[in-house]
Amino acid sequence: MKKKLLYLAAFFLLAISFTACEDLLNCETCRYNIYVDGVLDPALTYSEAEYCGAELAGLKAAPDIVVVNRVTKFECD
Repeated sequence: MKKKLLYLAAFFLLAISFTACEDLLNCETCRYNIYVDGVLDPALTYSEAEYCGAELAGLKAAPDIVVVNRVTKFECD
């Protein structure tokens, strides 16, 4: 009985330790939003994803992409 409890506890600890990001303290849910003539166009917005650490910092520091009347911005919640 003790072995079963030990295995169960080990399984739960392993399951909890798996996450999408390595750095749990510096993670945000972000997406690329596209603005047409200054108005957000939800049809052109990319799906959300979770970004962490250096990748998140790099994407936040990147400049906005401007093409004619469309501006693509990386925004986080």
